[in-house]
Amino acid sequence: MQNQIVSHQEWLEARRDLLAAEKEFMRQRDVLTRRRKALPWERVEKTYWFEGPNGRLLLSDLFDGRSQLIVYHFMFGPDWKEGCKSCSFWADNFNGISIHLNHRDTTLVAISRAPYAKIDAFKKRMGWSFPWVSSGENDFNFDYHVSFTPEEVAAGEAYYNYRRHPITVSDEQGISIFAKDASGQVFHSYSCYSRGIDTVNGAYQFLDLVPKGRDEDGYDFPMRWVRRHDQY
Repeated sequence: MQNQIVSHQEWLEARRDLLAAEKEFMRQRDVLTRRRKALPWERVEKTYWFEGPNGRLLLSDLFDGRSQLIVYHFMFGPDWKEGCKSCSFWADNFNGISIHLNHRDTTLVAISRAPYAKIDAFKKRMGWSFPWVSSGENDFNFDYHVSFTPEEVAAGEAYYNYRRHPITVSDEQGISIFAKDASGQVFHSYSCYSRGIDTVNGAYQFLDLVPKGRDEDGYDFPMRWVRRHDQY
């Protein structure tokens, strides 16, 4: 179906109307960003050990000398053969940005429950360079509500995205933010899940600009079309 065809002046008037709405949306987004920055923090009381390329690491080590940490909860269960295709779609946006984040006192790391050897092999296959560690020997994923027990999966429901939610898989996606003070104490400041992580997917942001948009209406699951980039 083709959009209405109009003169340049009519197009310009329509574009200016949309621009006013876009500017209002941006102002509201700025308000939300300020509210997010002002959220209270909670102290991370538990000790979490992770497995990385050079052995075991504490959560505080993942900051890599910086005071802010972004964790991408990558869906990759201990018994999975490869990482989630949707998370892989997101992760294709991560390469190359770390240097920019680092210069704003921020470190980005992906965390999954799969053993580190599996993570490393998949990371090499996909050509990614961002840090990625295993939480397979701790409760981190469960405590931040992106992994679920066999009993929860069997029941088809678990706590996810701040409510009881239908669950059919052992692991879900999300983003969690942590901060570290001068004494080395770590705090949890923010987490988001589901559509809350949309804004870090550059491909989706570009698709939202074109006439067809994401073009996902005909699927029973919006990202049914997505493949790992070496499987298209």
